[in-house]
Amino acid sequence: MLAKFLNPKNDLAFKRIFGTEKNKDILIHFLNDIFGRSTNPIEEVSFLKGSQDPEIVAQRVSVVDLLCHDAEGNRFIIEMQVDSEPGFEKRAQYYAARTYIEQREKGIKFANLKSVTFLAITDFILFPNDKQRYLTHHITLDKETYEQNLKDFSFSFLELPKFKKTKEQLTTLTEKWAYFFKRAMNTTEEELPLIVGSDNIIKRAYDELNRFAWTDEELRAYESIDMKQAAEKAILEGAIEKEKFEIAKKLLILKLSLQDIATATGLSEAEIKKLEHIT
Repeated sequence: MLAKFLNPKNDLAFKRIFGTEKNKDILIHFLNDIFGRSTNPIEEVSFLKGSQDPEIVAQRVSVVDLLCHDAEGNRFIIEMQVDSEPGFEKRAQYYAARTYIEQREKGIKFANLKSVTFLAITDFILFPNDKQRYLTHHITLDKETYEQNLKDFSFSFLELPKFKKTKEQLTTLTEKWAYFFKRAMNTTEEELPLIVGSDNIIKRAYDELNRFAWTDEELRAYESIDMKQAAEKAILEGAIEKEKFEIAKKLLILKLSLQDIATATGLSEAEIKKLEHIT
């Protein structure tokens, strides 16, 4: 039996929910909830040229998923990142810096440059040392006084694997959004009232994932993205596995113990033993 709700981590579905004019209120609600903007909330957003149109999202290129600004001109970059990517935190900083610099192309004086906020929803653990917090916010502080004198850059990461709550345990809007991204595909119509509660905006986000509201053409585009992402993931995982074996071969030559090599590479001792005969 087909699940009623599609995957919000799919590029096309993500764009449909958060990146269209008709659903701008969903994006605004989401940003206010994630950033805790109950006071001084974002009330309006406008999409910028870095955002992709739904029609071309299937031919994904290396640009940000969503780029918008609020009524004051402050920029927001929103990224949905499914696959673990070495250096992703550096890419976040690069995109933020590029977005900041692009304001100067419009003749804006340095004193009038607006802030840039980068938000990523990741389907992998980015910060393994921080095992508890699934949502983290990063800013620039003075090392001694902890004052925030440099205020124009901030980075937030919603790491879905770290979110462990069940539908019965959801209490905050932030938790409901995290559950939405992680579990929407497994949610049934009967479970929705418990998950959504009285929040009509989150309910609308689920409605946008209702596969029976998508045309056949839209579903084909959705599925093509899923297949492309699966292929890219397989290629990446294959490359990583190959690299592990190459490292293990070099460590065997250096006469390290099987246990130490297993710890360093993540391979099993049995896999490493097989390499002993070919090194």
